[in-house]
Amino acid sequence: MHFSYNNLWKLLIDKKMNKQDLRKITGISSASIAKLGKGENVNTEVLLRICKALDCDISDIMEFVPGEDNRENGTTITK
Repeated sequence: MHFSYNNLWKLLIDKKMNKQDLRKITGISSASIAKLGKGENVNTEVLLRICKALDCDISDIMEFVPGEDNRENGTTITK
């Protein structure tokens, strides 16, 4: 199982924003933006800042994807 941030990228497109715009309005680090881009785990404070800046709910920027996450080779196995 893992989280997907595809909703965030779609929301940014709808708002005519890019990742650098997001970084500037939230004050989060480039490293956090990179983690989001790779679908990696980020601190809940980062997610809260994004939600506040974009005036949205957590479900508007991320979703839970069921399945077994295999971190060794970067693939996800669904059952």
